Amino acid sequence: MKAHLTQLLAIAAKTIIQKNGAPDTTEFNILLERPKSAEHGDFATNLALALAKPLKQNPRTIATQIIEALPVSEYIAKTEIAGAGFINFFLNAQSQQAVVKDILTAGAQYGRNQNGQDAEGKPQKVQVEFVSANPTGPLHVGHGRGAAVGDCLARLLDANGWDVTREFYYNDAGAQIDNLTRSVLARCKGISVEHESFPENGYRGEYINDIAAAFLTKHTVVADDIEVTASGEINDHESIRSFAVAYLRHEQDLDLKAFQIEFDVFSLESALYATGKVEQTVQALINSGHTYELDNALWLKTTDFGDDKDRVMRKSDGGYTYFVPDVAYHAEKWNRGFVRVINEQGADHHSTITRVRAGLQALDVGIPAAWPDYVLHQMVTVMRGGEEVKLSKRAGSYVTLRDLIEEVGCDATRYFLAARRSDSQLVFDIDLARAQTNDNPVFYIQYAHARICSVLTQWLNQAALLNKDGADVASLKDVDLSPLNNPHETALMQRLSTYPETVVNAATELAPHVIANYLKELASDLHSYYNEYKFLIDDEAVKLARLSLISATQQVLKNGLDLLGVTAKDRM
Repeated sequence: MKAHLTQLLAIAAKTIIQKNGAPDTTEFNILLERPKSAEHGDFATNLALALAKPLKQNPRTIATQIIEALPVSEYIAKTEIAGAGFINFFLNAQSQQAVVKDILTAGAQYGRNQNGQDAEGKPQKVQVEFVSANPTGPLHVGHGRGAAVGDCLARLLDANGWDVTREFYYNDAGAQIDNLTRSVLARCKGISVEHESFPENGYRGEYINDIAAAFLTKHTVVADDIEVTASGEINDHESIRSFAVAYLRHEQDLDLKAFQIEFDVFSLESALYATGKVEQTVQALINSGHTYELDNALWLKTTDFGDDKDRVMRKSDGGYTYFVPDVAYHAEKWNRGFVRVINEQGADHHSTITRVRAGLQALDVGIPAAWPDYVLHQMVTVMRGGEEVKLSKRAGSYVTLRDLIEEVGCDATRYFLAARRSDSQLVFDIDLARAQTNDNPVFYIQYAHARICSVLTQWLNQAALLNKDGADVASLKDVDLSPLNNPHETALMQRLSTYPETVVNAATELAPHVIANYLKELASDLHSYYNEYKFLIDDEAVKLARLSLISATQQVLKNGLDLLGVTAKDRM
């Protein structure tokens, strides 16, 4: 309906531009919004105000001309001019009912669009990098939030017509991997975590014992694209290092599998060094003239690109600072042809954004100033019985993602981790996530879907017993919807009609929580309707119309849950 009204307004705008003798090239932007109050109509536009300056007329006068120039529409009940020149549209019952047939006809495609396509109609390439945990331990709940948000972003962008690549970047080089190696070596030697000789910055979780035991027994581990067999020799530090990294990559693979997350590409920081891409990137920055030598170190002029101070690239000892491989990695992303790159990371990465973007711009290869995009998530606090849960038996120092999944299930974990704004801190209440009550939003939404499934199943069973031919869900898209006229039905249809723009807004804002909030509101509308009215009644026309409406609601609930990676359950 929004697209329909936009098309009508575009025709009217061109008509009055010509009528007033303005150039055909006069630019205008059509903005349609849903008024906060129902008394102001179903949609409102400020088009008259936008045309006031180029047409040199009072906005209310232009609004009158727009209304007069609007093509006839079977869906508009009336229009009115409000305030300084806003035009309010009031739609008739037929327009509200039309969404039901639209949904049942489109099915799983309802709400999907082609916003991510280029001018030639081809999906543009976008990469979403998320999780990207150091292979130094099991994934913690913070990684879980990144996994939930990142996967939902990928699903949203796919629904908006983008060609999406999901990528995981392993930081398998640097000081943390050295600490991991020393920790496993200490456990191989039988040194306890309490002993004074255990590495000060070492990892103390029970999983380190598991790695050490597997190494000593010459275990073989397979992770993604690598297979590593431990040498079992405690003096073979390189074998310990490579085996520990592979072991934890495999562990993280299992965490992600339990969370139903799949990646298209796994990238390694170590590969950037092995293939010479870090050195090539540094040389390219030197050649571009954006570096200088000072105190035996190589500096990048990041202040030329908005940073508050220049940054060291190569330290006096010859080692690179941590943001240099990040620049090389993102330069490689650019070379792979991604029009857009979105990094979903923890809030602690905030300080790296400016310097990574500065490094990319300093390459002078045409990378935009705001490339890549970043979505940063805040910390997660896990609560049980009103008290914070801080430790995991397996990890030792934090709550793992696997712990949460085992406690409350994959669906609840995914929903709770994605249902709040990423930049707000999140309290994960285990008791609430496990509750089979309406206070639990996951249960509340899934129960709405299951209720509809139950009604439709009863209807089909009754029809079979009565030998009624043609009674199937597909036939509901062709029924007469005119009986849908009570306030609950009107509210439900209005909510359903906003789903496509909700999908657009969530993708534009990179905000999966928008979908979660919408689903709660839609479930509330459905439960209110279900509690107020019966569906399997004697009046055949009313019955079929209501069944058609709840079938459309079921479809939108499923479509929305799919965007969150949550199961649309048939029964509870």
